[in-house]
Amino acid sequence: MVHRHAVTGRRAALAALGALVATGIPAAQAAEPTPAAGPLPSAAQTLGADRPSPQLLRALERDLGLTPAQASRRLVNEAEAGTRAGRLRNALGYRFAGAWLRGTTSQELVVATTSAADVPTIKAQGAKAAVVKKTLRDLQIAKKKLDAAAARVSTRDTPLWYVDVPANRVVVQARNKAAAAAFVRAAGLDAKSVGVKVTANRPRLMEDVVGGDAYYIDGAARCSVGFSVTKGEQAGFASAGHCGKQGAKTTGHNKADQGTFQASTFPGKDMSWVAVNAQWTATPNVKGEGEQKVQITGSVQALVGAAVCRSGSTTGWHCGTVEQHDTSVSYAEGKVDGLTQTTVCAEPGDSGGPYVAGVQAQGVTSGGTGDCKSGGTTFFQPVNPLLSEFGLTLKTAEAEAPAPQDNVAQAWAAGRVYEAGVTVSHAGVRYQCLQTHQAQGAWAPTRTPALWQRV
Repeated sequence: MVHRHAVTGRRAALAALGALVATGIPAAQAAEPTPAAGPLPSAAQTLGADRPSPQLLRALERDLGLTPAQASRRLVNEAEAGTRAGRLRNALGYRFAGAWLRGTTSQELVVATTSAADVPTIKAQGAKAAVVKKTLRDLQIAKKKLDAAAARVSTRDTPLWYVDVPANRVVVQARNKAAAAAFVRAAGLDAKSVGVKVTANRPRLMEDVVGGDAYYIDGAARCSVGFSVTKGEQAGFASAGHCGKQGAKTTGHNKADQGTFQASTFPGKDMSWVAVNAQWTATPNVKGEGEQKVQITGSVQALVGAAVCRSGSTTGWHCGTVEQHDTSVSYAEGKVDGLTQTTVCAEPGDSGGPYVAGVQAQGVTSGGTGDCKSGGTTFFQPVNPLLSEFGLTLKTAEAEAPAPQDNVAQAWAAGRVYEAGVTVSHAGVRYQCLQTHQAQGAWAPTRTPALWQRV
């Protein structure tokens, strides 16, 4: 993958294709300050989609064939659609069957349900309704059966399986139909309910090491920095698990001593984090087009169909779209679950590097197929699970949140990772989460209707 030198000041964005992670934490709840006068911020304002950097817009124009106006409009539409999809997820409950975006500027939000009676509710939110047979929960249960089967049988000829939300089915990618059929049988699923894609392509890890800057592991392999993080007073960066094992030493893009892997998980997940020494400072920056910086303000998960860009030390800054979440990939080195599939290209050395949607962190490069000359498919480890897994706080350009402490408090707390649909209490009021994210200090439920709905 693209070599990008690791920058002092860790804006963390390495590019070696490979891992995933997650975290969450509570803290004592302070009295809620009196809300400022005036209207509450829109979703686009909360997520920073209304003020994109020039380099982000240029990359979207180049890789997605957009005009400047279309690129700007797409970012705003995607931010607003995420909030509407969250409200509908909460309203539909168990009947919810997923949501995705369509159109050049992501102008169309589609929300699926298993009941035709929900169509008016969906349309009232400005979305298009799709009535399907299976709930999102049904599809997730079927995929878990495939995950369980993969622990018992070889996946050498079935390297990929995932939930295809727009198609309302689970899909298995295989080298031939016989291999797919055997895998589906092993999972105890009805062959008619599973889609099959036959291809000779097999995803591979792309390892070589500021988001996107290069770093080197034990003086040999190279990966890319993902995102700057903190754990208490210790600064560091998130990257892919396949880039290095716990205890491995790293040097930066300039070959200066940098840090040590504190934790690393691969296979199963593809996530890691490196604690850096005092010579390196964590920043909220990711390396964008032309060495310019993109400042990260949060980690709100993007919808299927949303635009996403990646930085890496081999190939630099490239964009594409999110194809599906919760994808399982069987690399030659082992199986990884929970990855997100995209149309962004990447190459060896880009592993570990950051994916962003607007200015929202999405994940770190795990692996893929193809290259940046002919195009390809890539997979990233979502950042929210990584933060939660290792108890990390994402470094952002906005007010800093305290590091997470545990995963049990029901009161809202900055630093905790919240999944869509979770209910919390804040200032004596209950709220339901609309979009998966790590809570920032400035994102209290009372001031962020883009992320929380009062219940």
